[in-house]
Parts: sequence; C-alpha cells; structure tokens
Amino acid sequence: MSILPQSIENLIDEFSKLPGVGPKSAQRLVFYLIKAPKKELTAFSLALSELLSGVKFCLWCQNLSENDKCPICANSKREKDKICVVEKPLDVVAIEETHNYNGLYHILHGAISPINGIGPDELKVAELLKRLNDSKETVNEIIIATNPNLEGEATAMYLSKLIKPLGIKVSRIARGLPTGSDLDYADHETLSNAMNGRKEF
Repeated sequence: MSILPQSIENLIDEFSKLPGVGPKSAQRLVFYLIKAPKKELTAFSLALSELLSGVKFCLWCQNLSENDKCPICANSKREKDKICVVEKPLDVVAIEETHNYNGLYHILHGAISPINGIGPDELKVAELLKRLNDSKETVNEIIIATNPNLEGEATAMYLSKLIKPLGIKVSRIARGLPTGSDLDYADHETLSNAMNGRKEF
C-alpha cells in the first residue's frame, strides 16, 4: 500500500512514462512541482493544456503547428522547389539551426522498421506523394535526410523508388553524419556539411 496520496502516485506514474525519466526522477519532478509557487504551477498546467488543444499537424508538411499551415510553409521567401524529407520535427529544428537550407520540409513521423511493426502505411508517405502530385509549385528536388541507420536507409531507398518515376531529382544528405546517429544530436557544422554535400540518390 502506498503512503503517498493517489493523485501524487498518478502523476509520478505519468512522468515515469517520459523518455529518460525513471521512477526516482519522476518523484523528484513531482515533489518539485508540489513545492513550486502556485503561479509557476499554473503556468505549467496551462502550457500542458495548450499542448493538448493547440498543436496539430501542418496540412502541407506534417510538422507540428498551431495553424493549418506551419510558419515554414507559410513563408513566401522559402524556396518552393526543394523539399527536405525528415523523420521527426526535431530534425527540422536541427537543420534550421544550420541556417544553410531555405527550402520546404516533409516530416514522416518515423522510419520504416519491420522489427517494430512500422511500415510505410504508419508514416506520412501518402501525404508526401499527394503533395507532390497536387502541388501547384514545381518541385525539382527531394532531399532525403532520414537518419543514417538501418531504418533511415530503408526508408530512403523506399522513398527513392516511389519518387524517381515522378521525374523529380532525389538526393540524400552526405555521409558527414556517423552511421547509427540521430540528426537532432549532430552539431551544426557536421549537419551543414552533410546538407551541402548531398548527392543524387
């Protein structure tokens, strides 16, 4: 039987589900919140509530957005003829921080991984193809920037086979990234070099 109130146990349990947060860390977080000023706790609660109600997928690139169109897709100064395909929203953040790419994006929300039961139907591949077929803008190049691991490579190969018949150039970011790493952990210079050194796939 727990000596803590059920509401506290419930919150500890929810925090424990977060990546990298174990039971002890979850306890520390909950007890920090209990001791926090009411104003801080209210702001935290409001931010969580807004996350639940205010965040959706951009209708074009599938990035997280508060509107139908994310700020990148809505920016008329972006190059509309290039689309960089990434696995997750954090990859967009990593590439944007290089200040070396001014095209558009498409977020797959994962990579093909048969071991984990993730196939193309679980990703935003159909949305990408629809976008390419329905686009009023001419897309000249698809830059595949999936992670340089087994899943990322399988996804890149699959996308290349689908896109090349559309007459669109398909390139892959260069091998400046170590195999098995994630884009969001790469330093800006390495990522910038990988983007510059991309080659046709």
